This record gives sequence, C-alpha cells and structure tokens, in this order.
Amino acid sequence: MEELIIAIGLFLFIEGILYAIFPAKMKNMLKKLELIRDNQLRTGGLIFAAIGFLIVYYIKG
Repeated sequence: MEELIIAIGLFLFIEGILYAIFPAKMKNMLKKLELIRDNQLRTGGLIFAAIGFLIVYYIKG
C-alpha cells in the first residue's frame, strides 16, 4: 500500500512540475487533445497502462 501512495505522489509531482515549467506548452497540448479521436486516446491509454503494469510487475517480480 505504501508503494501505491508513493506512486501517486510521484505522478502528482511530475504532473505539477510539467505545468509549472511549461504552462503555455501544456495548455497548447490540452487544446490539441480535442482533435484526437476517442479510440486513439483509449488505445494510447491502454498501451501506457500495460507498459506501466509490466514495469511494476518486472520490478516487484
């Protein structure tokens, strides 16, 4: 459980740093997100989720 809290904290830290350092680029990227089809976003999300799971599985295994 402690690892999950650390992972969430790291995610929020990295996300916050990106918005703090590159606010204009992040806003521009979010605007471009509307142009991407839902299926592309879903596929990309599943791919990144699978990669994340494999990394955690490899490290913990």
